[in-house]
Amino acid sequence: MIQIYHVSKSYGTNIALDDISLRMRRGDFVFITGPSGAGKTTLLRLIFGASQPTSGQILINGINLNRISRQKLDLLRRKIGFVFQDFKLLNSKTVYQNVALALEVAEERQVIIRKKTHQALRAVGLEKKEKAFPLQLSGGEQQRVAIARAIINDPLILVADEPTGNLDPEITRDIMLLFRSINLRGTTVVIATHSRELLGDTEQRIIVLNKGTVAEEIIG
Repeated sequence: MIQIYHVSKSYGTNIALDDISLRMRRGDFVFITGPSGAGKTTLLRLIFGASQPTSGQILINGINLNRISRQKLDLLRRKIGFVFQDFKLLNSKTVYQNVALALEVAEERQVIIRKKTHQALRAVGLEKKEKAFPLQLSGGEQQRVAIARAIINDPLILVADEPTGNLDPEITRDIMLLFRSINLRGTTVVIATHSRELLGDTEQRIIVLNKGTVAEEIIG
């Protein structure tokens, strides 16, 4: 599903990733961890196709990201959901509108948009909040909206960058159960986190980055 071959990424003289090689299979649940500046966010952005490696190859579902057109890359990215730590919701739009936006950008038919938006909101337990605005919600509810937006296109891969960094422990457990339920439906889930609590209470695979390299890999 995700194949990374000798990937490096530099920003000027700063080396964010240095000769990374990894494989993640369909249906895997993987944590990426390491100290600040280890390269976690950079790796997620490369998987999502938001950034290009300086060297090396990345294949997503057999497709080499270095060798496809911008148009085809945009189509592929619709099958990769991305959840941000700071939610990135539009405060002027309702919960329903925030989630539906991903399908509207893809010019999907309204009947499909309504059906899939309602399905996504039910999946995260927010079907009764669709008319609310983000600032009327708790932090945990806002993150659920962000997850609903990320899964509305039935993604093959769901990547999340510190998705529980701003949430209290109880809400964090709820969010992680939600990620697990998404994973059990067949979606490959890759989560970047520095939370010792999450990592200490998991049987999932853990990849530890340090200074842009794979320092350790723990198979759950």
